[in-house]
Amino acid sequence: MDLQDLHDMAAAERDRQKPIRVLCCTSTGCQAANSLGVKRNLDSAIKRGGLSDRVEAIGVGCMGFCGRGPLVEVHSADTTEITLYEEVTPEDSASIIEALDGGSTTCLKGDPNHPFFSRQVRIVRENSGLINPERIEEYIAVGGYEALYKALYEMSPEDVVQEMTTSGIRGRGGGGYPTGLKWATVAKMPGDQKYVICNGDEGDPGAFMDRSVLESDPHLVLEGMAIAGYAVGANHGYIYVRAEYPLAIARLQKAIQQAKQRSLLGSQILGSPFDFKVDIRIGAGAFVCGEETGLIQSIEGRRGNPIPRPPYPAQKGLWGCPTLINNVETLANITAIVRRGGAGMPRSAPRRAKAPKSSRSPARSATTV
Repeated sequence: MDLQDLHDMAAAERDRQKPIRVLCCTSTGCQAANSLGVKRNLDSAIKRGGLSDRVEAIGVGCMGFCGRGPLVEVHSADTTEITLYEEVTPEDSASIIEALDGGSTTCLKGDPNHPFFSRQVRIVRENSGLINPERIEEYIAVGGYEALYKALYEMSPEDVVQEMTTSGIRGRGGGGYPTGLKWATVAKMPGDQKYVICNGDEGDPGAFMDRSVLESDPHLVLEGMAIAGYAVGANHGYIYVRAEYPLAIARLQKAIQQAKQRSLLGSQILGSPFDFKVDIRIGAGAFVCGEETGLIQSIEGRRGNPIPRPPYPAQKGLWGCPTLINNVETLANITAIVRRGGAGMPRSAPRRAKAPKSSRSPARSATTV
């Protein structure tokens, strides 16, 4: 597969899509409110109304406003307007399809321009809620894997690392360590075997950020891992996901298989000499395995006990080899950085300088966005 093949697949997918797409969230949050029942009834209503030639219901990832789910959006090729429905029930969902043919709906309409949506600059979640996460064709149709092609054919590994540094991205797992510096450290380490690990453990009670990304856009993370592998000289990656995320695991497994079938993972990716494979490791729910050295011990089949540093994983990590560890959100930013260039990424607001020590009132720290 080459760049033209990607473009051809993208064009074929766009041609396949029906003029009216009814998007139904099928991520964990909405599934808990029976969004799968909503999706089934949408499908039945389309078939019953004889609308299959121009309308399709799509199960998509998280749309973001989970507190008002299940969410359903209607997108039409004839208009840029989006119709949003909130708190949709299986019993009412058929009326959404009836409304497309001039009928009325009993579903609660939402505001797609609500400040919750309009004030966001979506980067990691650019495709979430718009594509079917279980079809690689839909990811490719929105430009998926083109950043990987650009990295492999238009950039050296050093160029990719430099773009990470230029972007200013820091680890999104909480530590805030400069991503470019971490990548550069792994890249310069000697050794024939290196690893990339995606930390998807996310053990904080009530957390759902990583889970949402993995469920909604798994290929985005896989592409980011492959680019990272190319940049630091690794040919093997692991995604460590907690067992409490069964939907994320299932969609990742399907995504890996789809990518391998199209030579986007595995050997000679996109016709290049670069090899990169990805395996999944499922955690047993230990909170401590969110810490990178404990996570490495767990992947190796041992009890996940953190160990003193140095040496750091970048120097001596998985099975004693140099290892790059980034969390899900960090790796999900990589394709955007490669596509736009590091200088083209939005910046956080700079922190204000501290007030002089003689000041009687403490300085307020700036809010970053």
